[in-house]
Order: sequence, then C-alpha cells, then structure tokens
Amino acid sequence: MENSKWIATVASIWIQCSCGASYAFGIYSATLKSSQGYDQSTLDTVSVFKDIGANIGVLSGLLYHAVTNNHSDSRPSSSRFGSGLSLVYLAGAVQCFAGYFLMWLSVTGVIDRPHVLFMCLFMFMAAHAQTFFNTANVVVAVRNFPDYGGTTVGIMKGFLGLSGAILIQIYQTLFDGKPTTFLLMLALLPTLVSVLLMSLVHENPSNTTHDKHHLNSFSLIALAIATYLMIVLIFENIFVFPSWAHILTTTVLLILIASPLKIALTAQTNERQEAAALPSSTMAPLIVASESNEGPPVELNLLQAMSTINFWLLFLAMVCAMGSGLATINNIAQIGESLKYSKVKINTMVSLWSIWNFLGRFGGGFVSDLILHRHGWGRPLFISLTLAAMVVGHLIIALGGSLYFGSVIVGICYGSQWSLMPTITSEIFGVKHMGTIFNTIAAANPVGSYIFSVRVIGSIYDKEAKDGGGPCYGIHCFMVSFFVFAGVCVFGVFVSMVLFFRTKRFYEVLLERRLKRLER
Repeated sequence: MENSKWIATVASIWIQCSCGASYAFGIYSATLKSSQGYDQSTLDTVSVFKDIGANIGVLSGLLYHAVTNNHSDSRPSSSRFGSGLSLVYLAGAVQCFAGYFLMWLSVTGVIDRPHVLFMCLFMFMAAHAQTFFNTANVVVAVRNFPDYGGTTVGIMKGFLGLSGAILIQIYQTLFDGKPTTFLLMLALLPTLVSVLLMSLVHENPSNTTHDKHHLNSFSLIALAIATYLMIVLIFENIFVFPSWAHILTTTVLLILIASPLKIALTAQTNERQEAAALPSSTMAPLIVASESNEGPPVELNLLQAMSTINFWLLFLAMVCAMGSGLATINNIAQIGESLKYSKVKINTMVSLWSIWNFLGRFGGGFVSDLILHRHGWGRPLFISLTLAAMVVGHLIIALGGSLYFGSVIVGICYGSQWSLMPTITSEIFGVKHMGTIFNTIAAANPVGSYIFSVRVIGSIYDKEAKDGGGPCYGIHCFMVSFFVFAGVCVFGVFVSMVLFFRTKRFYEVLLERRLKRLER
C-alpha cells in the first residue's frame, strides 16, 4: 500500500480520535476529587494544569520545526520527514503514558496520596502529550493541502473533538462504572495508537484535481460519526443498555472510524490515474506549483509574530472564547450536580460536549473556507460571530434556562475557535513556523481557564456553598460566574472585529493570489 498524503491523513485522523482525553475530564473528576480529598477550588486548580498542558504547545511546535524545517537535502518528503516526525509522536506518547499512569496509581492508592503540586504535574504531562500529537497532525495536514487549510484543520480538530465521546463509549463498553480504570485506559490507548501509526504520517504535498472532493468525503464520515454518537448517547440516556448493546454500538463505531481508509485508497487510485493521463511535460509544472506554495507575503517566526498587533488581538479573542468555554466544560459535572442532574445525565452531557465541540471545529473550518473562497470574507469575522453566540449560551446557563441548550451553543462556538485560530495563524503569519505560533496563541486557553475556572467559578462556588468547600445546590452556585463570562465574550466580539477590519485587505489579496494560481 502506497504511503501517500492520503494514508498520512487517515493515520492522523486515527491518532486524533484517540488523543483527546482532556475533554473526558468530567468522567473521572468526581473520583479524583473524593480520592484526594479536594475541595472545588483545588479540583479546578488541577484541571487548569490539564488545560495548561493541553494548550501550551510551544515545545511541540519547536520540536516539529526542528525535525521538519532544518533539512536541505533533496530526498522525498516522506523519507526526509518520516523519522523526524516520529520523535514528535514519541515525545507525546511517553508523556501520555507517564501522566495518566501516575494519576491511576494515585487514585487507586497504589502510591501514597501525592501533594497537589505533584498531581498537577501528572495532569500537566498527560495533557501536554496532546499538543505533540495535535501539532504534527494539524501542520502536516495544512502543508499537504495548502489550498484547503480551513477544511483540513477542521477535519483534524473535529476528530480531536470527537475523541472524548469515542473514548467514553469504549470505556462504557469495557469498564462502565469504574472511572479509575478509565485513567489506566487513557494511559495505554493513545500511547499505543500513536506509536503504531506515527511512521505513516509525513509531509507529501501534491496538487491534484479531486482534493476537495476527497476531503469532503472525510468530512462526511466525521459528520456520520458525530450523528451516530449523538443517537447512541440519546438512547443510552433513555434506556438501560445491556452489555451486548454496548458491544454492538461500539463495534459499529469502530467500523465507522476505520472507514476513512477506503476514501484514502480511492484517492490514491485517482491520483495514479491523473498522473498516467498527464503527459510528462505537464507533470513538472504541476509539482513545481504545489511546492512553491505561494502563501502570505510574510513568513514570520514566533518573536516576529509576537511583535505584531494582530497576534495580540487574536490572543485576546481566544482568551475570551476559549477560556470561558473551557471553564464551562471543566465544571459541567459540578454544574449538573448543583442542579441535581443524575450521574447518567451528567456523563451524557460530557459526551455530548464532544459532539458540539466537533461540530464547531468542523463547521468553523469548512464554512469559513467556503465563505472566504466565494465572498472573500476574512476568517476573523467568524470569531466575532461565534463569540456573540457564546454570549447567548452563557446567559442561558446563568438564568437557568437549560444547561443542555446552553452547553450546545457554548460547545459549538468553543470548538470553532480550534479550527479558525490555527488557520488564521497560517494565513497571517505563514506556514513555516505555524506549529510554534498557533501553539503559543493556544496558551490563551489555559490563561482564560485559570482566570475563569479558579478565580471566578471556583471562588464563587466555594463562597456559595453553605459549609465552605462542600457541595452547593441551586442556580445561585454558578449564576454570577456565567454573567461574567457573557460580559467577557462581549469584549471578545469587539477585539475580534478590530482584527477583522485590520486584516480585511490582506484576505482580499490572499483570495486574488489563490484565483491566479488556479487559473495557471
């Protein structure tokens, strides 16, 4: 089987499906809290280190740049970058196993209860692994499909968003009711998947006629998986599934996850047919055009990007959107408990969050690509629109309208930032240092999470609790916090609109260049 960019895409998709464990925190957060004797503020502090680890990806970006950009030989991309990329995946695999395994040892009592700082370190390592997997998968995808950055980032980020629900389905089939065993599963599964598949992921850009068609097929599979998971979750919430039903539904899920391989094989066949149909004289310009990869007028490194106003406008917008969204998911179990939701409903909401997160990630990339190519509207406009929608979602939760409905809006809008932000980064600052720059901007996620989870939600929750640090019941436990979140998102709308107007001309030029390239 030829190891093409399509096989690389499938391998990346499968790794993304396994490595989004940070979005399943709600499954084991209660066990972590009770086994370690934490109050809500302490639990939120540990969760912030999860967010720091999952989003401070500067090291993964630097490592990726070191192993892929410092090559001057003329070997093919697949051979030149294959072994180097493996170092990125191995770095992630080691951290993933070590972090979750040490947490499992702590929660099960195999080792003495560690100081909270050590638990924060374990959580950081486990989540930090995600940045290495994600950086490699996203940047390779953007470089392999330079004309469809939004779509490819949406696919990769979308499957990462789905991974939480996928992992929870596997957990419920194999270890339902044993959240401590879930931690052991998280130590083993992503580690094994990444090590087994890492040699298949490589940069191999080629400009072929049907790229968009096959990418859309990957998108349809992602939508099918999301729809299937949502249906399964709804039925699991209504009926008590026997073990055979869990096995059946999970088997179907795994078949759906395997199905992108068929698309990759079809795409490879089409590429070979196109290559055979083209005269040899026309092949060279085709390859040269793809390798020249006309991009933004500037290829900035991290320090150069940080010296621009656009960098900080994008960072501030992400603090507002990602920070408030992440604070919502980190505390969704406690919000549900305060409103006296059952454990089944809370677990369902945690899983459904992955679906909404996916829809945002997929939709943000796909729709912004569509509108940019057709109308020339800059992607920062979509950040403004999603932040405005988040205002509504936070107000719904604050007023007790519906935690389900509010979390749908916040989850979709939060997810969309993960496809918009990396794509905007590659367009404004260039592709060469994309991994380092977008991972630095992603630090907005834990910065916002710390401010909104610990300083806002955690502090207010503990004050509202009658016995100071114990459980709090009623809408008042979180009302003020979500009013604050709504106000923050209003500020984010303003910031992102400034970025939109500052980059308006830039996106017009970007579109003109793309049209000229297609005409050639």
